[in-house]
Amino acid sequence: MEQQDNQPGGWRALLRWAMTPPQSVLVYFIVLVLVLGASYTAGTMKPKKPAAEMAPPAVAVPRN
Repeated sequence: MEQQDNQPGGWRALLRWAMTPPQSVLVYFIVLVLVLGASYTAGTMKPKKPAAEMAPPAVAVPRN
């Protein structure tokens, strides 16, 4: 069997489709919403150890 180089579908066809002007704007906004959503989600997560339980760093106080 011979391999056909001009098969419809695949990653290259999807990339070529996404780079045309109307679709590129849509792809841009979808990626923007995903990045903002991930950033918001990461910003609202609680840390594993609260800052109140952590000990403050030792500080040497100079004496006169």
